[in-house]
Amino acid sequence: MNDTLFSVSDQVVIVSGGSRGIGRAIAKGFAERDSKVVITGRDESSLAVAVEEIGTCGGSVTPVVCDVAKPDDIEQLVAQVIEDFGHIDTLVNVAGVNRRKPALDVSEDDYDFILDINLKGAFLLSQAVGRHMVERGSGCQINIASLNTDRPLKDVLPYAMSKAGIAHMTRGLALEWGPSGVRVNGIAPGFILTDLTQKLWSDETMQEWGKTNTPQQRLGVPEDMVGTAIFLASPAASFMTGQTLYVDGGYTAGWNWPIPEGGGQR
Repeated sequence: MNDTLFSVSDQVVIVSGGSRGIGRAIAKGFAERDSKVVITGRDESSLAVAVEEIGTCGGSVTPVVCDVAKPDDIEQLVAQVIEDFGHIDTLVNVAGVNRRKPALDVSEDDYDFILDINLKGAFLLSQAVGRHMVERGSGCQINIASLNTDRPLKDVLPYAMSKAGIAHMTRGLALEWGPSGVRVNGIAPGFILTDLTQKLWSDETMQEWGKTNTPQQRLGVPEDMVGTAIFLASPAASFMTGQTLYVDGGYTAGWNWPIPEGGGQR
């Protein structure tokens, strides 16, 4: 059955932070479904590796070096994509960084590094692409939020602050751009195994805690985000905007606690 309801075929899609982890998985997911994908990142060699890996699916993938903490890079990226493809259908804001340490140990450099990429950079990229989308009268933006959007985890406060800001940005842009035909939504991943988090989750205590508190009793993988991203970018989500969807295996559904079987009743 050729059902176009969930089709993203021929869309021009920018995925920031598309060289690894969640970004690369989402970029590959769009490419496999015949989108024209542009992936960005700060490191040219990492982008080249990602293009080679994603290219095995036969999709169209173009790498562009862009540090979202640099406004000039963002302007050049958007101008290049418009020149090469004529328009932008979907933006996926994935680029993000973190430095784990107690709040009292966070330096100004730590704070600026995290917020400049995770929040300021995401906003400036949304804004630059949004100008084009509003003028065109259509478009979709997807922002990657976090479990920290809901409540902060310990020792990652600047990161948590940035992701809480992403949720407000998602709602605010949806409110402003909805009348112009532009939809803005978010995806909040649960605990995801990536190259950057592999060391953290290789700790047996952490793994047990994560699985115990996730109803599906497993940690996620980047590919778990693909279906939601495709849905949000497709006609199936045409009446959805300003929402952040938690793709977390049920982690935010509630707390598992070590109550005895039978509820501890006597």
